[in-house]
Amino acid sequence: MNWFRKTFEVSHTSHKAILSMEGIRGFAVFLVFLVHYVTLIQPWLIEDSMTSVAARHVRSLGNVGVDLFFVLSGYLIYGMLIKGHRPFLPYLRRRAERIYPTFTVVFSIYLLLSFALPSLSRIPSGFKNATIFIAQNFALLPGIFDVPAIITVAWSLSYEFFYYLIVPLMVASLSLRKWNPKARVMFFLALSVILFWYFAVNGGLIRLLMFVPGIVMYEVIANKMIVKMPAIGLAALLAALGVVAYLNAANSPGWLKYVALYVLFLVFCLECFMREGLTARLFSWAPLRWLGNMSYSYYLIHGLALNFVFLTLSKIYPSAKSDTVLFWIFLLPAFFLTMIPSAILFIYVEKPWSLPGPQAKKTDPQIA
Repeated sequence: MNWFRKTFEVSHTSHKAILSMEGIRGFAVFLVFLVHYVTLIQPWLIEDSMTSVAARHVRSLGNVGVDLFFVLSGYLIYGMLIKGHRPFLPYLRRRAERIYPTFTVVFSIYLLLSFALPSLSRIPSGFKNATIFIAQNFALLPGIFDVPAIITVAWSLSYEFFYYLIVPLMVASLSLRKWNPKARVMFFLALSVILFWYFAVNGGLIRLLMFVPGIVMYEVIANKMIVKMPAIGLAALLAALGVVAYLNAANSPGWLKYVALYVLFLVFCLECFMREGLTARLFSWAPLRWLGNMSYSYYLIHGLALNFVFLTLSKIYPSAKSDTVLFWIFLLPAFFLTMIPSAILFIYVEKPWSLPGPQAKKTDPQIA
């Protein structure tokens, strides 16, 4: 246990840590795992069985875990910038240092596999096309731009980097540090309403709005705008998952889902961060926090690891749509198997290269 604590805990010397935030990261990345697990195990499940139906509902949650990561990034990056002036280039260099070492290692693995297994490669043929495509992916363009991703989950990094770029420019150009905190909250809430309306009518990058609950949350907590938070955070989290599953099943307009997540994730995180109750204790559980601290490494590598796990399973136990028990008995083993390469990546790449010292560790969000 001491080894796990020493390895997966990160320093909190730069400021008072919010332990439940680390656990929320762990929960968020587990949601992402569940989506990919359900997708890969579907060929083994009996069609229309209760397990298969339940699995489809879990898969319908899509990237809700990523949206939760966006909320946390919104809170951390905005809080860091609104507290005081930061030179733009050193700030941007630190953001690149946070993302690129781990991403580069995983990206290199994907490139090697793409050349070794051309039938599974997403890289187009022809030297010029392949070079442009690889450069676009390394520049984190998939997601914001209509570029296929070599690493499927890396689409979210383009959203993260766009947020990294736009927030300091917004803070500086609007002189937001000089505003009254309540005025800043009203500004971001009004901006959210306008952009939700715009995206509902015209479509577009609506998920960028999932950073804004984190911004609002920071202002509310830092400026003590709510004196006492009721114990409704866990109910809000469960409601968020249930509402998303229902709206997806009902083929509701996509913007409704993000409005619900915006509100419910804001309530959930506010209780976690402000109230020392059951919700905060649950998400402060040490193993969940350790997973949260390595969540960026896990997020990037787990899909590759999970595909290898299921490829091995198919050799031992071929799929035949004749099973339901397998879904439940293989869930935790598959999860723990994906933890092995993720932990190696965290220990030997992310921690030494992206989390180099106590002043950098907990001022930075875990990316997803």
